[in-house]
Amino acid sequence: MRRREFITLLGCATAAWPLAARAQQLSATVIGYLTSGSSEGNADALAGLRKGLSESGYVESTNLAIEFRWANSDFGRLPELASDLVRRRVAVIVAVEQTSALAAKAATTSIPVVFWTGGDAVEAGLVSSISRPGGNVTGVNSMAAELGPKRLELLHQLLPRALRFGLLVNPNVPNLEGIISRIKAAAASIGCSIEIVNSSTNREIDTAFASLAQKGIAALVVSPTTLFNNRHVQISTLAARYMVPTIFFNRTFTEVGGLISLASSSLSLACRLRERSALRCRRRYWPRPMS
Repeated sequence: MRRREFITLLGCATAAWPLAARAQQLSATVIGYLTSGSSEGNADALAGLRKGLSESGYVESTNLAIEFRWANSDFGRLPELASDLVRRRVAVIVAVEQTSALAAKAATTSIPVVFWTGGDAVEAGLVSSISRPGGNVTGVNSMAAELGPKRLELLHQLLPRALRFGLLVNPNVPNLEGIISRIKAAAASIGCSIEIVNSSTNREIDTAFASLAQKGIAALVVSPTTLFNNRHVQISTLAARYMVPTIFFNRTFTEVGGLISLASSSLSLACRLRERSALRCRRRYWPRPMS
């Protein structure tokens, strides 16, 4: 091949490369990922979601694109973030936690919404029933609220002489009364009392830990909420600073120095999200997580 012909051929090939890449991008399935949390607090969930999707043949940068929408604990942003995904015409919206799922449900009745929640999906109004969810919403339950009493029992086993425990909660969490009532019932069964400690901002978290000793609280149970998950370093550090034995709802707390945690596997639960997605045309709701 002569030099001029080679240069011409190389120029044509170079021009075709971006077109091929663009065509591949256009053919990719686009899903939305909506959460009131942050990217740091969703690392395990994202790893599980990507693993589950890859098992179904969907791989990012190949035939899959994920549009991320992070509210970073600003719950007021969720409706607009959900509407933005609807305008983007994603194939399915993965909504992590109850508040995000409710925002996604309110934003669309046609795009499938797959949620991951720790609360009662029927009570929250996400689905009409467990066996027949109806509509365009389905998902999995991490049983986070149900594990609350067990967390208290484990903490009591570590401190059998303790009589007064604290429960750190975000008062803005929906259906908080059910979570508190379960914990109080468990406390009564083992002969101890529960002090409810409210925190809805970073500053209030600092104040809450500073007041624990004054209230005579021997140990603390941290209730599941996106705010606390986003602040796992802050809360774990405060528990160590004030020497308050604390049990958490996510292993990310223990990875940064927290004492103990009890939770469903984020990786396993996120893998199961793909079983509910429109990508597999499944329309059933399972209430129990994988162990």
